[in-house]
Amino acid sequence: MSNEEKVQAKVEVPMITFKVDGQTVSVPKTLPHPVTGKPEPISIIQACAYVGINIPHLCYHPKLPVAGNCRMCLIEYGMPVLDRERKPVLNPDGSPQIRKMPRQAIACATPVTPGMEVYTQTEGVIRSRKAVLEFLALNHPLDCPICDKAGECKLQEYVHQYGQETSHFFETKLEKPKKKAISSKIVLDNERCILCTRCIRFTEDIAKVPALGILNRGAHNTISNYPGTEFEHNYTLNTVDICPVGALTSRDFRFQMRTWFLSETPSICPNCATGCNILIHSRNGHIYRLTPRENDAVNSCWMCDSGRLNYKWVNDSRRLSNVLWSEAGRRDEINWETAISKISAALKSSTKGSTAILVSARQSTEEIFLVSKLAKLLEAQTDSRPRIGEGDFLLLNPDMNPNSKAIQIFGLASATPGANVSKIAKAIESGAIRNLIAIGENPVEMGIEPGLLSRLDLFVVCDILGNKSTLEAQYLLPGASFAEKQGTFINAKGRIQRFGKAFEPMGEARPEYWILSSLLSALTDKPWPNTPEEIFNMMAAELPAFNGMTWAKLGTAGMNLLSTTNTTEK
Repeated sequence: MSNEEKVQAKVEVPMITFKVDGQTVSVPKTLPHPVTGKPEPISIIQACAYVGINIPHLCYHPKLPVAGNCRMCLIEYGMPVLDRERKPVLNPDGSPQIRKMPRQAIACATPVTPGMEVYTQTEGVIRSRKAVLEFLALNHPLDCPICDKAGECKLQEYVHQYGQETSHFFETKLEKPKKKAISSKIVLDNERCILCTRCIRFTEDIAKVPALGILNRGAHNTISNYPGTEFEHNYTLNTVDICPVGALTSRDFRFQMRTWFLSETPSICPNCATGCNILIHSRNGHIYRLTPRENDAVNSCWMCDSGRLNYKWVNDSRRLSNVLWSEAGRRDEINWETAISKISAALKSSTKGSTAILVSARQSTEEIFLVSKLAKLLEAQTDSRPRIGEGDFLLLNPDMNPNSKAIQIFGLASATPGANVSKIAKAIESGAIRNLIAIGENPVEMGIEPGLLSRLDLFVVCDILGNKSTLEAQYLLPGASFAEKQGTFINAKGRIQRFGKAFEPMGEARPEYWILSSLLSALTDKPWPNTPEEIFNMMAAELPAFNGMTWAKLGTAGMNLLSTTNTTEK
């Protein structure tokens, strides 16, 4: 639970006081139900997590309904002794007498009550955890060396912490189905499954697509698809994240890399305007997987499969990695200094209003801000391409651009994005537009024919992958992906969030904010900020919607804009 949530809980929700391991603590009396959102009494496991005490658990998940079937969270507790008038009986020192309950209880399903005393580290509790683990490991395969979950497996962690050196089990282990493909994206190993039912509860209560259940009886229980149903929807891979063991594995990540070799970089999913918080798992400049990062203000701890798997293009062998200049049918490699110098000289010699700029809503807010400054300086016409897809009730937004809100704020497109392209095409045809700069956009796909592009005096394309427009470009500038730079996106609800740099850009590629800053510096003969932090702080100082914000204040959770109706003057 974040500090912001704790403060909000303390202000809005009545508090309840109890003891845990001899320490008196206060926690909110109720918390929202993970599915319905209705207030419900805080459980012992939630209360302990609130004050920083971790109780081992396998089936419990803070974002799923309670099942209470793994028994790993067993604790002991006591209650105040009351007299016949329901008043507490006091000890000689004035403290309330506590009667320890004769049986242990599961912390995930036991609510906290005033005056309760909870014991999480007694000899009996430790003995129970060891017994639970022994039963869970009876038929569990000893395949940690080849299991994809090794290094982030809760069962593995608890066995190291509480496991016994020897087993009392000498019979033959049960054999269950292994390497069973339950969907096009997931492989199930039933021998590893501990029947925590997290996957079942997720599909039923969060994704609302009940497709998984338990077959057979007793020790022969297995997870499986319901007969006649397929486990195919846009959120299936979340079950791999929440599986506490290696029972569910992603076919995309399976056997690709050991988790402890991977670096984790906080970022934002660029797949749509929801702005799901994610972690980039990378090594040596290569992305191996994307996983959700918890942010209750945006995506809880989930993300869609389409966003999760939308990263292969970052390491595509067709990536643009050199600065190219075309003239008289020849295309040569040049350095950045020469390219910026030539482009700025051409723009300086052009008349005001003879330039058009097409900028993608997939660029960072800082880059879009710099484009607005460049457009104002050149009195350029601007536009951006809308990308509309099919949304859903959970996370997927129909706006498939991650930063359309920034395009709106800085006024770089009309009320209907893409509507200015036909005007720009006609202006190129008439000769009114002599220069065209495309930042992350493909003018040919937007409706400007290659024949028109050949009429331009200056055609600059900054992109990541080759396309029909890059073939026509006079100057081709290789840009950086979201994983190769820092910046911010503003999601559909007006929340501005930072994304981090996982590794260096490929080859000679550079972040677009660096390219734009260098171009502005050359055009104005004065230095412009060329880091995301400097650009953001400059932007925040100019726009009322960003009032009081700084790069540092955004943190990893982001902040809501004060307004998204303000636009810069063009």
